[in-house]
Amino acid sequence: MKRIGVLTSGGDGPGLNPCIRAVTRKALSLGMEVCGIKRGFAGLVDGEMVDLNARSVGGILGQGGTFLGTARAPEFKTLKGQREALRNLNEALIEGLAVIGGNGSFGGALALHKLGFPVVGVPATIDNDVGGTDIAIGVDTALNTILEAVDKIKDTASSHQRAFLIEVMGRDCGYLALKSGVAGGAEAVLIPEVETPLEDLAQKMVDAYVRGKSHCIVIVAEGYKPGTLAVVQYLEERREELGFDVRVTVLGHVQRGGRSSAFDRLLATQLGAAAAQVLYDGESGCVVGLVGNQFTLTPLEEALAHPPQIDLGLYEVARVMER
Repeated sequence: MKRIGVLTSGGDGPGLNPCIRAVTRKALSLGMEVCGIKRGFAGLVDGEMVDLNARSVGGILGQGGTFLGTARAPEFKTLKGQREALRNLNEALIEGLAVIGGNGSFGGALALHKLGFPVVGVPATIDNDVGGTDIAIGVDTALNTILEAVDKIKDTASSHQRAFLIEVMGRDCGYLALKSGVAGGAEAVLIPEVETPLEDLAQKMVDAYVRGKSHCIVIVAEGYKPGTLAVVQYLEERREELGFDVRVTVLGHVQRGGRSSAFDRLLATQLGAAAAQVLYDGESGCVVGLVGNQFTLTPLEEALAHPPQIDLGLYEVARVMER
């Protein structure tokens, strides 16, 4: 293989630039040329590409986001769009592709693989909801961003004797909420995977007040049903019973930004380099991931079919720590 492409797709997150850098420099060391595809699969369909060298990826190790850009690409979900992407890859003399992203990105990678194009996936999603790895690029940084916010909010909550609902990302997965709830000492954690009646939450808040706590921190995953707004409305109607005034902070996209942590930079560098090596070795249709402290290859189909499940054992630990 003489020339490969690299793209970042789906939601952005910390560690994408270090991964692009690693794919590029490892490929160059193997004697391959590298082409960066802008705006993910959308740029692949539109033919937006730029040649990369050791200098063009210099200085991006500490930058958040992705300098190649990312975008949703509904046109790529069609066979016509996929064939257009293949046409552009062939015209650019690209012989293999490293796809950095989550489940949606891996679905696109699998489509190319089934059409006969060599492709490898690199897991990068702050939700940590993709198979083929124990932890994805960006997760560690996002957790630390959340914890910094939780610690600061706890200070002001204690000063005013308030309860705070802190909404974190996790549309379908409560990983960030559960981990940050335990690490941040939250009084309650609400996640999509576990049904928590609102009356039980209200009772937890009453109990915290009666025990003399000066604050009550509740971490809410955005995918928790019936949703953060419904929780706020329910609690507001019972404000006199709770003892705490209730405030809400939605962390939103701040969780996706910022310089990546040392762990994420190392993980991104190792996985990116491994992806380039896999393509050079002629492998295709797999995910390079970290499983049990070992770097492994998992078929894309398997990774997509078996996303990680929430650690219910840790959830029970969280319930104990809430007391």
